[in-house]
Amino acid sequence: MAAGLEIMEKAMGILGIVLLVFFVIVAVLLILLVLAQNEEGDSLGGIFAGGSGSAFGSRSGNVLTKATTVLGALFLVISLGLALINRTPAGSGVESAGRQLAPESAVEWWQQDTAPAENPVPEAITPSDPAPEIAE
Repeated sequence: MAAGLEIMEKAMGILGIVLLVFFVIVAVLLILLVLAQNEEGDSLGGIFAGGSGSAFGSRSGNVLTKATTVLGALFLVISLGLALINRTPAGSGVESAGRQLAPESAVEWWQQDTAPAENPVPEAITPSDPAPEIAE
């Protein structure tokens, strides 16, 4: 059973590295494709500039816009896959670490006794000797 778990962890580690490499490649290609497109209405730049008579830019996309759409979808899918692979297992997050550090007899802050403190805030301290007056 332990050997199968080790093989599964190693496979997930390799899959995570492969996904990370693809993620970087897709991100760089996506940036280059967006920068290579012109803003005259037949690309993604035309959507915001309103380069054609249509409300959302030109409906006919060229190869660059279709490649940008595919790379954008790949970027989102790969980032979701990386998030799922690299998540922490249940019970090993910040909450469980906090529960381990908290004492067993810890009381929640809203259930604590609101009795006044034994040492109240001292009143203003007055000097025993008044300050000398300045002669004019």
